[in-house]
Amino acid sequence: QVQLAESGGGSVQAGGSLRLSCTASGYSGNGYRRACMAWFRQTPGKEREGVAQISTDDGHTVYDRSVRGRFTISRDNAENTLYLQMNSLSPEDTATYYCAAGRPWVACGPLAREAFNSWGQGTQVTVSA
Repeated sequence: QVQLAESGGGSVQAGGSLRLSCTASGYSGNGYRRACMAWFRQTPGKEREGVAQISTDDGHTVYDRSVRGRFTISRDNAENTLYLQMNSLSPEDTATYYCAAGRPWVACGPLAREAFNSWGQGTQVTVSA
């Protein structure tokens, strides 16, 4: 069973940076490197929204327009780890951030919640003005 564990959340002032990590376990063989990975975020009372995703082979990335140019998603397939570098943070970025994994050998599609079947527990990011 795939398990995802996020870390790196915290509190920061506007304009600051944070780096989130997500360590994946439970994959057999090359399963992790063949899984589309993504970051989502959610605030109370709102739907979980996609932030960024990264494909399996060529590392193609997709970003929500609200974070494009400020956030960078990357992955280390040797360490089964996903990252999200967040720069120029604003209070609007305050949310619980979730790591998500698609099924191995299934290519990335639209950055949508229903495309991912494994989720971490989330890590809180709070940005103060």
